[in-house]
Amino acid sequence: MEKGYIHIYTGDGKGKTTAAFGLAVRALCAGKSVYIGQFVKSMQYNETRVTEKFDRIRIEQFGNGCMLTREAVEDDVRMAHEGLVRCKEILLSDEYDLVILDELTIALFLGLLESDEVLNLLRSKRPETEVVVTGRYASQELIDIADLVTDMREVKHYYTQGVLSRDGIDR
Repeated sequence: MEKGYIHIYTGDGKGKTTAAFGLAVRALCAGKSVYIGQFVKSMQYNETRVTEKFDRIRIEQFGNGCMLTREAVEDDVRMAHEGLVRCKEILLSDEYDLVILDELTIALFLGLLESDEVLNLLRSKRPETEVVVTGRYASQELIDIADLVTDMREVKHYYTQGVLSRDGIDR
């Protein structure tokens, strides 16, 4: 690619990670290589099984269990910083055409990372590398640095009717 752009998929609606994985599959089918760094995640979801179907994709997780029900601990901060260092290595290399930083905005929102270090990471990327950042609560600074911002807004969700996540559809 001549120029790689920065995408932000944010908002309170469903589908940010799913959209990023869809873009990953599109890139893979076009012969490109993909790296996905997942912040605050440590579980294997169905979408992570894409590595079983394609050769030119790598997924690494930088999370320490579910943080929805607990406060961040030192280990969470350490893992997020290790993830940021690893993603910087990836963004400076020419190994991957598309880099997805999944839930990076959540790591910022939870205070695991500082805004300046994330903005510097994005500014340091190789000009040819396409980058996607996902997660709720994207800051204005992130939005300003991005070339494409999608705000996924929840209008209606079956979860409010008691329907939990379904295998192969929601996870």
